[in-house]
Amino acid sequence: MKSKLGVGMVGCGNICPNYVRHCRQYDVIELVACADLDVERAKARAKEFEIPRACSVEELLADPNVDIVLNLTVPAAHAPVNLAAIKAGKHTYCEKPFAVTREQGREVLDAAKAKGLLVGCAPDTFLGGGIQTCRKLIDEGAIGQPVAATAFMMCRGHESWHPSPEFYYKAGGGPMFDMGPYYLTALVNLLGPIRRVAGATRISFAERLITSKPLAGTKIKVETPTHITGVADFVEGPIGTVVMSFDVCAHNLPNIEVYGSEGTLRVPDPNCFGGPVLRNGPDGKWEEVPLTHSDQIGRGTGVADMAYAILYGRKHRACGELGYHVLDVMHAFDESSRRSQYVEVTARCEKPAALPAGLEPGKLDK
Repeated sequence: MKSKLGVGMVGCGNICPNYVRHCRQYDVIELVACADLDVERAKARAKEFEIPRACSVEELLADPNVDIVLNLTVPAAHAPVNLAAIKAGKHTYCEKPFAVTREQGREVLDAAKAKGLLVGCAPDTFLGGGIQTCRKLIDEGAIGQPVAATAFMMCRGHESWHPSPEFYYKAGGGPMFDMGPYYLTALVNLLGPIRRVAGATRISFAERLITSKPLAGTKIKVETPTHITGVADFVEGPIGTVVMSFDVCAHNLPNIEVYGSEGTLRVPDPNCFGGPVLRNGPDGKWEEVPLTHSDQIGRGTGVADMAYAILYGRKHRACGELGYHVLDVMHAFDESSRRSQYVEVTARCEKPAALPAGLEPGKLDK
């Protein structure tokens, strides 16, 4: 049996350096190839990070040394690349969102199941020390019975800093599909799956002006909601309030809070792997809780966890079912707004298994 799996990276854009660095923390995976529609960009990344092979996407999918395809393409390409990888007999792990449409996501899951392959999906930030510490506290009853939660992600959009921000305002983009997966995945990890959603959505500004280089001065037509607010009822009982916006200049609200019968937990930024974690008990005082899990990990941890699952026959945490559940929930907010009614979430998943506390760096099992 193999002790290490080869990873082939498809998509060599903005996020790939983060994955490359942190995938190399784990001895169960090895980055063996990279590919991009622009092969020259793949070659540049291969040279930059000493990746053994740079090639076309087709060549990477045919490479027998690639066991897992790491799909870092833009959202519209997530499902097509996943399906091509599955057809080639590869396990696949993609950036969020799992797909643009529910139909695409379902097709990916069904194709993988038919071939006996695993699919996974970012974010894996919920595996970091901050959110895993929160999970441990909730599981141990540190705030009593969870009754509610809030999640806020509000900013003025990405056109002021991102080199190519157009896709954020197309189908599969917007604050819900861009940042919602971090917040919703964190909430599902802490409180379990969501059963129904009510939402209100809008496009506040029909056009956006890019002020970042190299596209400064270019106008973007906005085609997806940029302010989304609503409530999510969890299967286990708690009610969540969610606001995701690219239309807010400033705010002073927490990222995530979980409210229990015996206290409140302030959860750190779910786009990060660390802390701080704050708890407020019956005495009304906030206290910082030391992390029980390592925060010295990064993007790529979900890929390594998938490799553990393949090699040792256990479930993986950032799995396709979780990614598809979050995709269904995100669509439900906009669907609810258009219908003016609650929308049932039909895609189900299990609450991911908690990581053991005190793991050594580069390890995901005891």
